[in-house]
Amino acid sequence: MKEIRIIELKESIFADNNADADRLRAQLKEQKTFLLNLMSSPGAGKTTMLKNLISRLQNDLKIGVMEADIDSDVDAAAILETGARAIQLHTGGMCHLDADMTRQGLTEFGTDDLDLVILENVGNLVCPAEFDTGAVKNMVILSVPEGHDKPLKYPLMFEVADVLVVSKTDVMPYFDFDLDKLTEYAHMRHPGLPIFPICARTGEGMDALCAWLKTQVEDWQK
Repeated sequence: MKEIRIIELKESIFADNNADADRLRAQLKEQKTFLLNLMSSPGAGKTTMLKNLISRLQNDLKIGVMEADIDSDVDAAAILETGARAIQLHTGGMCHLDADMTRQGLTEFGTDDLDLVILENVGNLVCPAEFDTGAVKNMVILSVPEGHDKPLKYPLMFEVADVLVVSKTDVMPYFDFDLDKLTEYAHMRHPGLPIFPICARTGEGMDALCAWLKTQVEDWQK
C-alpha cells in the first residue's frame, strides 16, 4: 500500500503569519505608533474599560480604537462617544484577527497621527491567542465572574499575554473568586506577568493601569 503523504498546514500558516506580524511591528515602530491587542471573553468589560482608559489618557496620547466583531457596530459607536477615533472591523465569521487582517484595518483607519491604537479582538479565550496580530503588546482582561481558574483552562491566552487586567473587582464579594489563586495560576503560565485589578465603573485601579500603558507607549516611541 502506497504511503500517504501528510502536510502540516497549521505550522505553515502560523509561520507565515508570524513573519507578517514582525513586518507590521517594524512598520509601526517607524511610525512610532503603539498597537495594543486587547483580548477577553465576551462580556468581560473590554469596552467599558476602554472608555474609562480613553478619558484618562486622551489629553496625553492621540488614541484610536479598532473594534473587531463577527457583526454589528455597537462597540465602535460606544467608543466614538468618548471623542476618540474608532473603526469597526467585521471578520466575516472568523473568531480571531491575524496580522494581515489587522494591517487591512490599520490601512483603512490611518495611523500616522496616532500614538496608540487599541485593537479590541473578537471575544473569546481560544482563537485570538493563536494568531500574532502584529501588536506591540497583548492585554488580556479576565472578569471576576469568570473565575480564577481560567489560566488553567486556557493556558495559551495567558502565555501570550504581556499584561493581565482583572475587571469587575467591585463584585468580588459575591463570587467565589480568589485573586491570590489567579495570580498563582497566571504566573504558572507566564512568570512575572503584570496584573492590574480594576473596576472601570468606579475607577478603582485605573490610574495604575493607565500609568503602565503610557510608559509602554513612551518607551516604544523612543
